[in-house]
Amino acid sequence: MYRNEQWLFYNGTPMKIVVRNYTENDFDELIAIQAECFPPPFPSELWWNKEQLTNHVALFPEGALCVEMNSQIVSSITGVCISFDSSRPSHTWSEATDDGYIRNHDCNGDTLYIVDISVRPAFRSLSLGKIMMQAMYHVVVNSGLERLLGGGRMPGYHKHAGDLSAQEYVDKVVSHEIHDPVISFLLKCGRLPITVVENYLEDKESHNYGVLMEWKNPFK
Repeated sequence: MYRNEQWLFYNGTPMKIVVRNYTENDFDELIAIQAECFPPPFPSELWWNKEQLTNHVALFPEGALCVEMNSQIVSSITGVCISFDSSRPSHTWSEATDDGYIRNHDCNGDTLYIVDISVRPAFRSLSLGKIMMQAMYHVVVNSGLERLLGGGRMPGYHKHAGDLSAQEYVDKVVSHEIHDPVISFLLKCGRLPITVVENYLEDKESHNYGVLMEWKNPFK
C-alpha cells in the first residue's frame, strides 16, 4: 500500500500532506470532490458512484490514491492496469476504463492507465496534480509496468479549431506556442504525446478529441 508524507506551502503556511490509497471511508469525500470539479450543467450521474469506487479499491487498490491535508481529502487520482498494443493505440476513454468501473483490470497488464484525476478548485495552486502523478510513477516502477498512459483532454482546442487540426494544435502546445490547461500540465509532469484520438470522450471544448500521453518506466 502507498503512503508518502511531504510538506507544501498553503497561503504561505507550511502544511503536511499525505499521499495515500483511498478507502471506502473516503467515498463521500471523493464524490464531493467530483461535484466541485464538475458542477452543473455537468450531469451529476457522471460523477463517481459508490459502485465504481468500490471496484477501484477492490480490484486495483494500488491505483486508487488521494491527497489528504488537515484530515480533508483535497484530490484524487485513479488508475487501472491494461495491456496496451502500441501498434493499435486508438481507443476511447470508455473502452480503456470500462466507463470508470475498471472491471477490465488486467493483473498481467503492462500499462497503468489513468482513469481520472481531480483536484478541489480551492487547492489547484498547490501542484497537487503533479504530486499525484509522481506517486503514480512510483506505482509503475514498483509494479514493474512498462508505462503510464492516459488520454488528455484538449480544453483549449475549441478556440483554435477553425484554424488548426487537432494534431496541429497539439504540436503547437508541445512547442509552447499555445498553452493548454491539460496538455501543458501533463507535459510538465513528464508525459509525452503518442497520438491524437478522435471521439475519445464527449467533450465540446476538445471537439471530442483526446491526446494519448505516456510516461515510460526508465527501469524497463
